[in-house]
Amino acid sequence: MNARIGLRGGVILFVSVLCGVLIWVRGINLGLDLKGGLQIVLQVMTDEAVRAETARTGPLKPGTEESIREQAVDQAMKVIDKRLNSLGVGEMSIQRYGDIKDRQLLLEWPGFEDADRLKGLVQASAVLEMKLVDAGPFPDAASAHAHYRSSIPAHIELLSDSEGQVYGMDRTSSVPGRLLRDAYSSRDENGRPAVGFTFNPEGGRRFGQLTEQNIGRSLAVVLDHRVQSVARIETRISDSGIIRGGGAGFAPKEVEDLVVVLKSGELLAPVKYASEEQIGASLGADSIQKGITAAIAALVLVVAFMLFYYRWAGANAVVAMFLNIVILLGAMSYFRAPLTLPGIAGVILTIGVGIDSNVLIFERIREEIRAGKPAVSAVATSFKRVFITLVDTHLAALISATFLFLFGTGAVRGFAVTLAIGLASNMFTSVFVSKTLFDWTLSRTRGNSGFSI
Repeated sequence: MNARIGLRGGVILFVSVLCGVLIWVRGINLGLDLKGGLQIVLQVMTDEAVRAETARTGPLKPGTEESIREQAVDQAMKVIDKRLNSLGVGEMSIQRYGDIKDRQLLLEWPGFEDADRLKGLVQASAVLEMKLVDAGPFPDAASAHAHYRSSIPAHIELLSDSEGQVYGMDRTSSVPGRLLRDAYSSRDENGRPAVGFTFNPEGGRRFGQLTEQNIGRSLAVVLDHRVQSVARIETRISDSGIIRGGGAGFAPKEVEDLVVVLKSGELLAPVKYASEEQIGASLGADSIQKGITAAIAALVLVVAFMLFYYRWAGANAVVAMFLNIVILLGAMSYFRAPLTLPGIAGVILTIGVGIDSNVLIFERIREEIRAGKPAVSAVATSFKRVFITLVDTHLAALISATFLFLFGTGAVRGFAVTLAIGLASNMFTSVFVSKTLFDWTLSRTRGNSGFSI
């Protein structure tokens, strides 16, 4: 066995062990149809976005309203997706749902862990403002109204904090959170969990002016119309600050969630839950059993046929096929891609595609040998000529998988992901692995001696 075959064998062994370790350590994520979980329909309240734009610009131009509504839905989908994926929820999916005029989104969340946290992240508008405090805190709204003699000025609004205290806020002097550049976990002066933030240049300029002109007054950090923290302005602050979590500080998860929603940006339009459905795990267990049974049946039949028809070369194909499955599952484990019931169908299809690739190669080798070429030359020529055909067929299938992923539902996207990864791994096994096995056999049988297909 020459050094080149040994090197290629080492690569195959390394890839096999690596994928096996990934599957063992990280496991395989199960999709909504196999694991159970939540399926939530979200209604994007686009009327709010239209009203906000009308208040900002006056009467809307013809055709502008529809554009604003579509922009609000697309932005809500991107923001929610960014928030949840920031938590490492790779198996979560969100997409448009129903008629386009319904302005709805479908959110699928495998498993039932942290369902309340999920809903909080989804519904947070993340409207952050730095507002000057005019008066307060008051123990309740009645006390605040009494302070203003039941006639609250137009430039004042009453906002409360998590403890129920009420503040009178100046509407006219504020810096919007859309000017934030970054948000991150931090600590306050007492070492309690807090959220730090920095402004972009425009936000830093406006924040600096606001604090410089109001030294001695109190400044409140307001998120979604709720006071998060209040501090006295001691000096000019240019571009950064912290959000405190009240007397007890934030819980670690609260800090993480607040950082996530601030980084993802605010929603142009709020969302509400139109419907929620819990999918039971018993359906998933039944689906897994049937899917595995189908996969095993396919494997047995394919292995039997290949060994009967191609003899030793059939064993070559079987080795490549099993390695293909290991690489496929290892890649899904690494990327945390969910395995769905259609995904199991994708695994079965991958088996078929892999065997088909081997059949093309084997039949070409037979033709070359019948033409009188020696085995070594027949194998080398066949792999070289079939390679372009394999690239064409795999690329066409990959394009189909891409469109399925972009426009399909969650379950169909699971099939597309499995198929795409399977196509990539099949190119490695049907060409690189299979060719290495042929070369190794020919080196041991000294060319034509004992070689048959």
